[in-house]
Amino acid sequence: MTTTLYVGNLPWNTTADELGQFFSDYGQVDSSRIITDRETGRSRGFGFIEVEEADAVRMAEELNGKDFGGRPLTVNEAKPKQM
Repeated sequence: MTTTLYVGNLPWNTTADELGQFFSDYGQVDSSRIITDRETGRSRGFGFIEVEEADAVRMAEELNGKDFGGRPLTVNEAKPKQM
């Protein structure tokens, strides 16, 4: 089973590969993606990481506030999108 983590306050030039690689030092990463603006294609400064359920809570606790590219990350369990 996987859990999706929200990752905010990312540097604007962060790639999905860089994000996944950073998180892989702390546990099993199944996928990573950076959310981009539909019109410009530029990063919106946040993304999502799918991790093994067993690693999710520990990763969120260890990485929330951790420096990434000179910025403190915001990491928590992703909430379902409100319609």
